[in-house]
Amino acid sequence: MGSVRAVLIDIDGVLTVSWQPLPGAVEALREIRAAGLGVALVTNTTSRTRASIAGVLAEAGFPVSAEDILTAPAVTAAYLAEHCPGARCALLNSGDIAEDLAGVTVVPEDEAGDAAADVVVLGGAGPEFGYAALNRAFGHVQRGARLVAMHRNLYWRTDEGLQLDTGAFLVGLEKAARVEAEITGKPSAAFFEAALAHVGADAGEAVMVGDDIESDVLAAQRAGVTGVLVKTGKYLPETHEAASGTPDHVIDSFADLPALVRKLRRPPQR
Repeated sequence: MGSVRAVLIDIDGVLTVSWQPLPGAVEALREIRAAGLGVALVTNTTSRTRASIAGVLAEAGFPVSAEDILTAPAVTAAYLAEHCPGARCALLNSGDIAEDLAGVTVVPEDEAGDAAADVVVLGGAGPEFGYAALNRAFGHVQRGARLVAMHRNLYWRTDEGLQLDTGAFLVGLEKAARVEAEITGKPSAAFFEAALAHVGADAGEAVMVGDDIESDVLAAQRAGVTGVLVKTGKYLPETHEAASGTPDHVIDSFADLPALVRKLRRPPQR
């Protein structure tokens, strides 16, 4: 790891909780920047656009711009353009992400009851994920629509505690329709490939920092990236213990990352 050149960073639960900075996170990211490392904020967040996320983070003091951020919706738009060009998509998502879905044809809600959709796209869960909407998505898939999900996270942490996310609904939809969703965000290998291309680094030159041991850390390690698990956000000791693998590194919080990176970049002792 003496050649580490870039850091991929999850946002929610790592840098912030409910968009409020975690202790020491702003200073740590500034230190990472000052060290000359490439930075990409990689997030499955589907409630805000890249520009909106950048604005909130910059206002909190983080040295970031929209160009530093790679979101699941932006990667999904590229995926749909490549694999389903011209498809009519039924989108179920909590939040306005139209800006990051450039080029995607979204079926208007007043057409959602007919067979107009070629692809069902699930974003982040929220109040919109009610029975009628999920049953409508089920109907589209039964009629032959492809099922694409931006992620399969089961929950995320807010200032009110853990909240259900898309994965809790997606599992049922997959079983009912007897299909497996195509995942575009983390933990898909394609997402990490896009992030590495974004920072211009090879897998062996990058570190991924996240609070989700499966989707962030172990998925990155399968892609050849060094994984760092933080004990903030959605981290739970029991989830860590029951995980399908072992993180390369575990730190208490993002504030501890600069010290870890310095250690990883230190030339080996003779």
